[in-house]
Amino acid sequence: MPLKPTPSFSRREREIMDVMHLLGPATAAEIHAEMADPPTYSSVRATLRRLEEKGHVKHRDRGHRNVYAPVVSQTRARRAAARQLIETYFGGSVGAAVAGLLDSVGQKRIPRDEVERASAALARVRTKA
Repeated sequence: MPLKPTPSFSRREREIMDVMHLLGPATAAEIHAEMADPPTYSSVRATLRRLEEKGHVKHRDRGHRNVYAPVVSQTRARRAAARQLIETYFGGSVGAAVAGLLDSVGQKRIPRDEVERASAALARVRTKA
């Protein structure tokens, strides 16, 4: 089943996807154990089944247990979410999105490594322009 370009997850689905990106391939029990405020084990399994039906998760058998993994890497998922955010809230303008994100930080100090990473990304874009 093909993955939707910009998936919309419930809070629980998002949490389970985040845990899978953190752990890598994992069983429902491993995912359940890693969750901060987990629902029942049965709920985790049901959510994994739903995510698989939607095409966001795949599984393989390991003995009597299923091992689940995201279909899309965390990097690709972040890029798709960023594209959706830019299109939805900033009319497709990357510049407006960057300005909006920086404005949302307000007076909060941004760590030097994050500033350097953002500067490097801007430099790469400048060379392509």
